[in-house]
Amino acid sequence: MKHFPTHSLLAALPATAALVLTAVTPAQASAPGDTGNWLRLTVTEGDSRVSDSRGTLLLCDPPHGHSRATEACAELAAADGDLRAVPARKDTICSLVYAPVTAHARGQWNGHPVEYEKTFANRCVMGAETGAVFALDDAQPSELPDLPGL
Repeated sequence: MKHFPTHSLLAALPATAALVLTAVTPAQASAPGDTGNWLRLTVTEGDSRVSDSRGTLLLCDPPHGHSRATEACAELAAADGDLRAVPARKDTICSLVYAPVTAHARGQWNGHPVEYEKTFANRCVMGAETGAVFALDDAQPSELPDLPGL
């Protein structure tokens, strides 16, 4: 049976732990998303059987992430990051066509976690209630060019 000198292993343990902690701490401090206001946004069209999801990372310091990021960040700033407090657009008239759209946001605003999910009757209703926040793309399927033979 071999015996290992445990006293030299125990003496090296604090130095090894300090070295590991020193190497890990700077990487954690500089991880993206630790500072500033940001939301990971997802819009899923359809029901649970058939769906199409699109997503992006909305950053607000400076605003970017989708084509209406500046407007979305301004609306979120006015609501202090609370998507439920984004003022509804009362002048929007939406059809009664049921084409469900689920909006999901997860991130950070002013150092506080943000979690939001809501299913709307259609894309128009979502836009009327959430403003520019979930405007991930401005192209609607009807605006796409016709493909020959389809």
